[in-house]
Amino acid sequence: MFFIQHGDMDESSIRLSFFLGILIIMALAEILAPRRVLTQGRKRWPANLAIVVMDVIVVRLLMPAGATGAAIWATDHHFGLLNWLAISAPIAIVAAIILLDLIIYAQHLLFHALPILWRLHMVHHADRDIDVTTGLRFHPIEIVISLLIKISCVVLLGAPVMAVVIFEVVLNGMAMFNHSNVKLPLRLDAALRLLVITPDVHRVHHSIIKQETNSNYGFNLSIWDRLFGTYRPQPEEGHLGMTIGLEHLQQAPTHKLSFILRLPFRKHLGQYSILSSKQNDQEPPHV
Repeated sequence: MFFIQHGDMDESSIRLSFFLGILIIMALAEILAPRRVLTQGRKRWPANLAIVVMDVIVVRLLMPAGATGAAIWATDHHFGLLNWLAISAPIAIVAAIILLDLIIYAQHLLFHALPILWRLHMVHHADRDIDVTTGLRFHPIEIVISLLIKISCVVLLGAPVMAVVIFEVVLNGMAMFNHSNVKLPLRLDAALRLLVITPDVHRVHHSIIKQETNSNYGFNLSIWDRLFGTYRPQPEEGHLGMTIGLEHLQQAPTHKLSFILRLPFRKHLGQYSILSSKQNDQEPPHV
């Protein structure tokens, strides 16, 4: 664990290197092999990239130690389930990564279920195209809540520091991969989706159709959606014909940073939250 703090590269440098590398690779892949024609184009990129910068600043100011700091504390104090069990370090690392992935799946479902959390998560789904930058588009308040949940779970699990670092890198990378507008060969997609979430699998989750939006919650492993009955293999209108985003925001300026930041505080929720009432189904398109 000590190389994370005292080695040639600290955790932040590792994560930043992977982040920039994967972002560039997926952006180039989208140019070379696009899955869909973007309706909004890259005018969304300034706001989508600006909000991830804001997220990083907010997290660094409020919780600089993050999930890795929580793992270090749990290890030093021998706290948490995996620290109490007599298992080897490699098994603990693998178990922690798998369990953290299950927690992210459950958290994602929770943000769709509870109206108060859906208000925040709407920022992500309001994007009217889906590409690599959509995987970075989350309201700062959602990021803070998500990190608090993650820190709590890391401590309760007693997740090893190495597992948390690996998981954070993989989660961030997979979010950019499975949101990307990349056309994979159908046979490759069919093979990959048996284990992980591919762009075609996750794109269904960004459909304008409520039943499709409330499906395919996984970010890394595809087993959770299959196991809990939330898996939808294909969109009803097909990947080329489907509409991305939220129906009540199709005419709204969802590509503007000011709109993104204000979105959770609108009066109406729209019709996508699992537990939202019908009275919230319609709203005017502008703030």
